[in-house]
Amino acid sequence: MKILAFAGSTSSTSINRELVKFVLKNFQEHEINLIDLNDFTMPVFSVDLEKKGFPDEAHNFLKQIEECDVIICSLAEHNRSYSAAFKNVFDWASRINVKVFQNKPMLLMSTSPGGYGGGNVMNTAKTFFPQFAADVKETFSLPQFYENFDLESGVINPEMLNDLNNKIESFKSQIA
Repeated sequence: MKILAFAGSTSSTSINRELVKFVLKNFQEHEINLIDLNDFTMPVFSVDLEKKGFPDEAHNFLKQIEECDVIICSLAEHNRSYSAAFKNVFDWASRINVKVFQNKPMLLMSTSPGGYGGGNVMNTAKTFFPQFAADVKETFSLPQFYENFDLESGVINPEMLNDLNNKIESFKSQIA
């Protein structure tokens, strides 16, 4: 099974990327393609630019999805919504193929330094992504990243780690 993984952030210190990398340790028996949104930098989407054609990066993002069996992602929350970088990649890709996620099973996550754990972007994505052919199987949100996550150990809050592990196991059983 081929897993496409990414964080919805371009930050070199992305906490969402750290969460994705931690979760991927549970999938080491599979082929993992951890992509970086920095490799998909494009002009800000506009219909005027669209008339001139689609950036290769948008086609490449869709190709990454096409070639995978499963998607694992963690979305950064900026001002209660998607990061501008993710939203731009998504906007360009959706104009090429409205079924951006191509009916791939998805483990959808978010984290933030605050107590809501990226809950705003998570709630939006849970309802919005299926309209773009995401098969969201499980979701997980980690609040207070810096209190609940250690770069060496991963999720250190026992209750949250148990919840995450249960969701990973449920996800695995649904994609088997």
